[in-house]
Amino acid sequence: MQLKRSLRILAIAPTGFYADYGCHVRIRGQMAALAERGHCVRILTYPSGRDVDGLAMIRPPLWPRGKTMPVGSSRRKLLLDVLLGALLPAAALRFPGGRPDVIHAYLHEGALLGTLLGRALRVPVVFDYQGSLTEEMLDHRFLRLNSPLVPVLRALERWIDRQPQAILASSVQATRQLVKGSAVLPSRVSTLSDSVDPAIFRSRTEQPAAELAALRTRLRLPADRPVVVYLGLLAPYQGTELLLHALKLLAAHDRPPHCLIMGFPDVDHYRNLAASLGVTQNVTFTGAVPYEDAPLYLALGDAAVAPKVSATEGSGKLLPFMAAGLPIAAFDTPVHREYLGDLGFYARLGDSESLAGALERALSADPDEKARRGWLLRARVIERYTWQHAAQEIETQYQHLTTPTPVG
Repeated sequence: MQLKRSLRILAIAPTGFYADYGCHVRIRGQMAALAERGHCVRILTYPSGRDVDGLAMIRPPLWPRGKTMPVGSSRRKLLLDVLLGALLPAAALRFPGGRPDVIHAYLHEGALLGTLLGRALRVPVVFDYQGSLTEEMLDHRFLRLNSPLVPVLRALERWIDRQPQAILASSVQATRQLVKGSAVLPSRVSTLSDSVDPAIFRSRTEQPAAELAALRTRLRLPADRPVVVYLGLLAPYQGTELLLHALKLLAAHDRPPHCLIMGFPDVDHYRNLAASLGVTQNVTFTGAVPYEDAPLYLALGDAAVAPKVSATEGSGKLLPFMAAGLPIAAFDTPVHREYLGDLGFYARLGDSESLAGALERALSADPDEKARRGWLLRARVIERYTWQHAAQEIETQYQHLTTPTPVG
């Protein structure tokens, strides 16, 4: 049920919003859906990133707008977090129409800043939890497991997890980790999966044929071989290296698949790795693809692949694949099972040979079976994973936190 009154929502996003990858897609989708439902949204974020129509941004003024931000942890972000913290009081006190009704914090840095501001203004804080801060630093190799900072950061992370009045976790697995690992009260945590717009991401037959043909020609994709699509960040914890090793195993086939790898960073590193593995002719790296163009790019695929191996993060990249009705090869993880159920073509976690087998099964499946899975995957999206579903769940949390408790 939609709230009877509009709320003033201050979102804290300590990242270079907006860029074309998962965390940012989630922030954009949620806040845009809430704005469309009549709420007043302001997003406090880093100076880098591009503006999004319909969303008001607040950015620190004393930093060059043109500077790009690295993905994941970096020392530069620590300075920017200090700048965000200094800007927070003014952002809250100058909010149009009065102080914010709710602080919606993204990432642990945002939850920490939001907690401090929320206590000062007596405003409830909702924390959008997308994974462990410490594990992210380890995944991105910003820290080593034997670093003396690891136990300190884990203790800080557990403390931050327990401060917000409500937490929206991106997966059932993340919800369990919060309750078990950080001792968060179960009543404060609910699962809010990633979402997608199925009206934008559609099957190949619903995309403009002429534009698809032109794009295929521009990318120089082979006409006589199946195409596997990947859209997301490129990194070890995303399984990029494992994917390239799987493609090497498939290269000996009569019609080896061609993989369209869409994403960043470190494109040159992975292009060199592909060359060293001898699969350059089987891979096309596009670099970053604007989210607005992604539906057309995905429609070039005969199957999609999700090789992510991180144990603590969600995997929202599956949803555009599902909405497009693509057969999906993925590592067998709780998060992937949560989205795909028994409709995925699964591989043993971290095993490139098993991933090659899953890709082969996805591509060679009977056409009727592929169509059945594709239809059911899209139906799951429409039933459970749209931005309107997400906005309704967020409003439920807001209503609980902003409704005065009856006296007596």
